[in-house]
Amino acid sequence: IGQAFPYMPIANPGWMFPEYSFGIRDERMQEMVDEVRDMGAEVVVVLSHNGFDVDKKMASRVSGIDVILSGHTHDALPEPVLVNETIIVASGSNGKFVSRVDLDVRDGRMMGFKHKLIPIFSDVITPDAQVAALIDEQRAPYINELTEVIGQSESLLYRRGNFNGSWDDLICQALIEEREADISMSPGVRWGPSILPGQDITREDIWNVTSMTYGAAYRTEMTGEFIHVILEDVADNLFNTDPYHQHGGDM
Repeated sequence: IGQAFPYMPIANPGWMFPEYSFGIRDERMQEMVDEVRDMGAEVVVVLSHNGFDVDKKMASRVSGIDVILSGHTHDALPEPVLVNETIIVASGSNGKFVSRVDLDVRDGRMMGFKHKLIPIFSDVITPDAQVAALIDEQRAPYINELTEVIGQSESLLYRRGNFNGSWDDLICQALIEEREADISMSPGVRWGPSILPGQDITREDIWNVTSMTYGAAYRTEMTGEFIHVILEDVADNLFNTDPYHQHGGDM
């Protein structure tokens, strides 16, 4: 059973998906679980983009789910978390890990499981030749732009967690300098590679950390009161004590 990110209209412009609605719908999830069980499913696995805390709460309210493969919050947990009779598996992000889960299923019920979080070391794995060739083919027309060196890093450029990283600091400082602003704010998205001190920064690196399909920079006047409202709203979205009210929106 697939569970899409419930707060799409908050995280993305609504005009991009006018025909769809999203949300945490425990009742609908329970209906789906009951439906597939009635059809004879012995194991029910939910592939979820809810986020780890939301999945934990959902598992406490919906019965009959054996496994939730949890995404969105980028957690990499060495062991699954058990909520009632549901195991929640979180495998991190950016291809850093693969999880292997073996289930012991007897008489239509999960009796036990084994789990391993396997780290991926890309420099010791031989790439699949067919996939590598396809990637090279797609990149070929743009390779000169992708590999163009923009500058060199003087420090570690990174993004992690809910708070600012040095990539965000660099982007915000660029906004201040290029837009002649006093304050800059940027969505705290957590994609893009880390850049080591002294390493070349290519145009591809820049695109990797700014790759939104609707990216734009706006310069506007704000009152102190309005800035305060924005920051409180972001904090509430991230750290509300009820996971179902954690809408995301790092800044």
